[in-house]
Amino acid sequence: MAGASLLTLLDDISVVLDDVSVMTKVAAKKTAGVLGDDLALNAQQVTGVRPARELPVVWAVAKGSAINKVILVPLALAISYFLPWLITPLLMLGGAFLCYEGFEKLVHKWLHREQEEAHRAELRQAMADPQKDLKAVEKDKIKGAIRTDFILSAEIIAITLGTVSAEPITMQLAVLVVIAVAVTVGVYGLVAAIVKLDDLGLHLTERDSSFSQTLGASILTAAPWLMKTLSVVGTAAMFLVGGGILVHGVHPLYEWIREFTAGLGSVMATIGPMLVDGLIGVLAGAVLVALISGWQRLRT
Repeated sequence: MAGASLLTLLDDISVVLDDVSVMTKVAAKKTAGVLGDDLALNAQQVTGVRPARELPVVWAVAKGSAINKVILVPLALAISYFLPWLITPLLMLGGAFLCYEGFEKLVHKWLHREQEEAHRAELRQAMADPQKDLKAVEKDKIKGAIRTDFILSAEIIAITLGTVSAEPITMQLAVLVVIAVAVTVGVYGLVAAIVKLDDLGLHLTERDSSFSQTLGASILTAAPWLMKTLSVVGTAAMFLVGGGILVHGVHPLYEWIREFTAGLGSVMATIGPMLVDGLIGVLAGAVLVALISGWQRLRT
């Protein structure tokens, strides 16, 4: 009997873990857009930090990110248990914010390019001065990165919560914890690897082997393009995920888009909804940026 009970317990545990794994994979797919932006933003935050301080800065931000999630996961569970009707509005709000943030990034890139170049030149000049104390710059970057992480983590937790809202509270807790840990370890592990790519490339170019030198030169050439690619993919994913959340929140629109694209052939039935979600994300972002910018001008 004891052996049978133990086997039953182990079977139950394996079923629960399998369910958690499945739900976590679904949640991870839905949060992919935010993760891409999270990765790009945090890698960019280290720009302007001395090479020897890059990993300590990433570690400091990672610790702040872990604290953010320790706050957000219990808060999400409390909302799910006491105010479940609030999940959909929060998801819609998170989706709208993603669209706004994505379009605001495009506007900033198009209209404030000179300011960005001036800021980068100032950072390069400061780093070139050995007497310059960059501790204040470093602290500001860490605080800014942690604030950014809190917003993005809140979006990830909200999207995950929406995915598992119909599950028991224990399942919700398990999936939220797995996603929180995986996101923190995965994102900041990748950020640490990305910011040290140039050091790896430089090290390889100084070796005697011609293959190592060629590989190092290739890494040095590819590293800046990797950062740009992450930024572009992250921005595009914000529109896709944010638009998708908004469309899902308006069920008649969601059903109409699926029926309309299904009538255009098998290819459009597959990629059509995603393209429409992205287009709606861009339009929603443009409207929100226009409204918020107009409001800010009225207040000043």
